[in-house]
Amino acid sequence: MPDHTHPRLAPLQQTTVKYRPDDEVDFVIVGSGAAGGVVAKELSTAGFRVVVLEQGPWRTERDFVHDEIKIFQQSALSNDWNVSPTTFRKTEKDKAQKQPALVYARGVGGTSVHFSANFWRFKEIDFKEASVKGTLAGTGFADWPITYQDLEPYYTKVDWEVGVAGAPGPFDPPRSRPYPMPPHPPKSTGVLLERGAKKLGYKPFPAPMAIASKPFDGRSQCVQCGFCEGFGCEVRAKSSSLVSVIPKAVASGRCEIRPNSYARKIETDAKGRATGVKYFDADKKEAFQRAKAVVVCANGAETPRLLLNSASNLFPHGLANSSGVVGKYLMPNGAGLALGVFDHEVNGFKGIVATRVVWDLYELDPKLGLVGGGGFDYRFDATPIQFASDIGIPPKAPRWGKAYKRWIAQTYTRSVICFGHTTSLPVATNSISLDPTVKDAWGVPAIRMTYADHPQDLKLYKYFAQRSEELLHASGAAQTWQLPVDSQEFAVHLLGTCRMGNDPKTSVVDKYNRAHDVRNLFVVDGSSLVTSGRGQPTMTIQALAFRAGDNIAQFAKRREI
Repeated sequence: MPDHTHPRLAPLQQTTVKYRPDDEVDFVIVGSGAAGGVVAKELSTAGFRVVVLEQGPWRTERDFVHDEIKIFQQSALSNDWNVSPTTFRKTEKDKAQKQPALVYARGVGGTSVHFSANFWRFKEIDFKEASVKGTLAGTGFADWPITYQDLEPYYTKVDWEVGVAGAPGPFDPPRSRPYPMPPHPPKSTGVLLERGAKKLGYKPFPAPMAIASKPFDGRSQCVQCGFCEGFGCEVRAKSSSLVSVIPKAVASGRCEIRPNSYARKIETDAKGRATGVKYFDADKKEAFQRAKAVVVCANGAETPRLLLNSASNLFPHGLANSSGVVGKYLMPNGAGLALGVFDHEVNGFKGIVATRVVWDLYELDPKLGLVGGGGFDYRFDATPIQFASDIGIPPKAPRWGKAYKRWIAQTYTRSVICFGHTTSLPVATNSISLDPTVKDAWGVPAIRMTYADHPQDLKLYKYFAQRSEELLHASGAAQTWQLPVDSQEFAVHLLGTCRMGNDPKTSVVDKYNRAHDVRNLFVVDGSSLVTSGRGQPTMTIQALAFRAGDNIAQFAKRREI
């Protein structure tokens, strides 16, 4: 492990070009996260005038603290349910209850600031699984309108322009260029995963991570502090949009990043063309930014919410929603987990989240009767409070008093999570919609999440929980147990709610992320995904963003928007 030191970093530029709201810029982009940052960079460096509206603040490394209470209990980097409430129900017949239903980051760089940085590419099968493996009744399981080969050049752009460390494994899809950085060395949990996987005949390989394993593009390499998932990176090793693509957009001199600007509605004219975005500024005053075209990159929950809130006489069911599909087919990815306690210290909380992965079960034997597949990593990304209050406690462990304290002190450093990341199926009734009664602090209808895992998904999660426990046992864990498999009521990955497709009757955007209904409106984020892969979607979201940015720039230059 490197020392916890790094070269002095020059402050990132936060002074940008300023446009007036009545200036008609070429593009207004809603959201500055994994996708929005990439699109802003691609369009501004192509010569276009861009305004990025970001609902959160523009933070620097000085704002990133190692404080689990501020991060997780007080929502320092993410949506605050006290001002942005969400509601949840399992079925459309239920009355939604006010509760935390999903999480995303607020701030320049979006969720890429606090993600774990697992950067798996989707494989070829993910884009055509329905036609190869067959569809499933009760789902919207479908092929993508693009192939892996269409997206491969843009996966490579993510590798080299955002910064990914890794080494090709035995199950890697074809790639046109090697990784720009070597893989991270195996940490303790990676060594244990390799040990268990090889005993079971699997082929572990280095985890692709959007974290610098060496100095990269003026950024520091990782110092292995361990405050990674959920936290911002003080040394710019994590390849967030904040430190990778947004600085290049700002340096173009054509991109204004406008933080604390909360988009409320996309306006359209009598011809049905988008004319700009209404938003609340930092003082909660409403403003309107004019633009020739709008790109929505607000995530798989906020994007459908904005489109539904943009209903008008011309678009009575929400903007870009003639299909009725906006908000539907929510996919949060699934998981089958097991925990193991070793006789020796592992200290898995140190370093990056994962250093080795197993993809042998990415595609499953058809005889199992399961749909989809998954991959594994070993991690211990639970903070002490999370461990003591939630996931870390086995069924018969003490839960109060001195024995509880002794158990936590003994076990925290010896525990490992085997995380089986899996598919989740697109189901039309799983959705993001507008709550009819609950509103946020700005008076805007709140997000209502309707979700129940498909029975096939629950079987898949259970299968991966069983295989996870087998892996831990093979690695030498003294005690193992599976986490219960229940239908999800809280989402981290927000996918599929404005799905891509060739048919305007069954999809929201076309294969270039352009809305079928509105020629100068584009939707570029996880909402456009048709299927969910095997988890870890951010790499694919950014590849789609590079591809969309490239095509949008070409459309604009040919005056085809």
